Amino acid sequence: MFQDNPLLAQLKKQIQETLPKKEGNIKATDRGFGFLETDNKESFFIPPTYMKKVMHGDRVIAVIRTEKEREVAEPQELVEQFVNRFIGRVKLIRDRLHVVPDHPQLKDAIKARTIKGLNPELLKEGDWVVANLTRHPLVGDNKTFFCDIKEKITDSNDKIAPWWVTLARHELPNAEPAPQDSWSMLDEDLERQDLTELPFITIDGESTKDMDDAIYTVANDNGSFEITIAIADPTSYISVGDKMDDEARQRGFTIYLPGRNIPMLPRELSDELCSLIENEKRPAICCRVTVCKDGIIQNDIRFFAAWIKSQARLAYDNVSDLLENGQCDSWAPNTVIAEQVKALQGFANVRSDWRANNAVVFPDRPDYRFELSADNDVVAIHTDPRRTANRMIEEAMITANICAGRVLQDKFGMGVFNYHNGFNPEKLDTAMDFLRNAEAPFEKEQLTSLEGFSTLRRWLNAQETTYLDNRLRKFQAYSEVGNAPAPHYAMGLDVYATWTSPIRKYGDMINHRLLKAIISGNEPTQTPDDSVGEEIANHRRRHRMAERDVSDWLYVRLLKDAVKDETVFTAEIFDINRAGMRVRLLENGAAAFIPAPLILDNKQRIECNGELGIINIDKVKEYQLGDSFEVKLTEIRSVTRQLVAKPVKEFPAPTAEGETEQQPTEEKA
Repeated sequence: MFQDNPLLAQLKKQIQETLPKKEGNIKATDRGFGFLETDNKESFFIPPTYMKKVMHGDRVIAVIRTEKEREVAEPQELVEQFVNRFIGRVKLIRDRLHVVPDHPQLKDAIKARTIKGLNPELLKEGDWVVANLTRHPLVGDNKTFFCDIKEKITDSNDKIAPWWVTLARHELPNAEPAPQDSWSMLDEDLERQDLTELPFITIDGESTKDMDDAIYTVANDNGSFEITIAIADPTSYISVGDKMDDEARQRGFTIYLPGRNIPMLPRELSDELCSLIENEKRPAICCRVTVCKDGIIQNDIRFFAAWIKSQARLAYDNVSDLLENGQCDSWAPNTVIAEQVKALQGFANVRSDWRANNAVVFPDRPDYRFELSADNDVVAIHTDPRRTANRMIEEAMITANICAGRVLQDKFGMGVFNYHNGFNPEKLDTAMDFLRNAEAPFEKEQLTSLEGFSTLRRWLNAQETTYLDNRLRKFQAYSEVGNAPAPHYAMGLDVYATWTSPIRKYGDMINHRLLKAIISGNEPTQTPDDSVGEEIANHRRRHRMAERDVSDWLYVRLLKDAVKDETVFTAEIFDINRAGMRVRLLENGAAAFIPAPLILDNKQRIECNGELGIINIDKVKEYQLGDSFEVKLTEIRSVTRQLVAKPVKEFPAPTAEGETEQQPTEEKA
């Protein structure tokens, strides 16, 4: 009777209108209640009853009222829905379809139905699906959430689920482009030099099939080097705007995931026709330049088209064994190839020295490689250090990209350029505060120049700890891509344009076409527009997230027995926030979270300071960014693919005198 009373409804509305309102984002908790967090850092409690109307991440307007002597928020208006398209698992409740979103903060099953054409009888408990949220309780007369199941991804027990689910989540293709019946080279009005007699070499991983660079090096008597870098030429088969070109642009990059890759181009191009296979004649775009004995790139940069034939398909580890140990047990080069390897090493040494003294060289970090069984179980993870041969190829590619950047800047003033602006201008003053506290020999004006920023990076590399380096990275800009030349502060270079991986990167295909225009003297068949940077950045971001997601899934599989076995790992801190710290396990590369209570379960004694990147125990700094220490895993959350750890070191309770029970004071000692 009362609920249909119009006077009562009007009175309730009038009361609601007099109450204060706040806009903010919903933060859910594991215990059913939540919080409204406003942009100005206010936080209001949301009881479980009201949380049934919203999801974690929703942006809403809520009325603020006092209930049981506590200020609470009641969401009333949806500003922005957190979930639209989502990945989830089928749950049958009383034989009716529901979907549980695959998200750590979304645990409630949502009522569901299949779209037309998808047979609901094919869906079983636990199957992975793509769904769209179609009803929200704060919109219209809806009482509950509801979703449409658009697509089945895979069965619940599919061992390849990590790959299929991740690709679907990030809307990435799960297969290579469809093959064509035949491929023929384009008529490009491009004269190619015949360099098939020169002893070009390739150096790649043992399993690499899409070999896109080959190198020929001459060591001159005066200590200088003439290097010719030949790059595979897929644009000799693909014209601008055709079907394959459009698909390559839509994909952006080859997708590299643990255990498998999905090529940007069909494999008959990437792994066969364009791959610089040993003893096979291949079209290439080449860059030839002289590098003096001091490592300086000379002004005789020349780009040209050619036919080349790799005379040796070499592997990183074999070449590194030869150069580091004097021999490789499984391989020995002939005299010609040995001279090429030696000359390339000499070139790489002078360039590396120049960059270390005049630009920026990043500290070596290992790559982590999953080994999978035939049925996609994780067998092991291998740590692959950056070795001599890896650095040799890296120096050659960096040199080639510097040359392309200079030529494109001079000839066109446009291209696909990688750049980095150094410090974020809004955060420069904060960065300077850290540097002053560290008594670093730098002034603010220096850090806004390429030379000054490079000097800072070299100074940071020379410090005993990585704390300051880790902290200052929080204040730097992100690396970007654009169509206008600009300095790359993070590398210490005045201009940089990649063109050395056109089989794997669409932006490099664009630069190939611009370089071909310079070589032929014709107008470019393709020019980058203002959106190219955003387009490439979006592709790169989704690919990195997909690689991380699959890795997290595989780490959970790999480390499933680590809690029971109490395995001890060495971990390095890479992030600290008020809830604890994030660490990387150096033995395998896995990321784990260490909550503050697992460091010390006493809020009065522990302080996690994200601003300073430190953790204090009893007001004494105990941990900081970059520190390494021993940890054990305490929990493996397979549903959310998260690892939880704790330090092996324990912090005893203080005695009555303020000392710890196990550690005497300095005076008593």
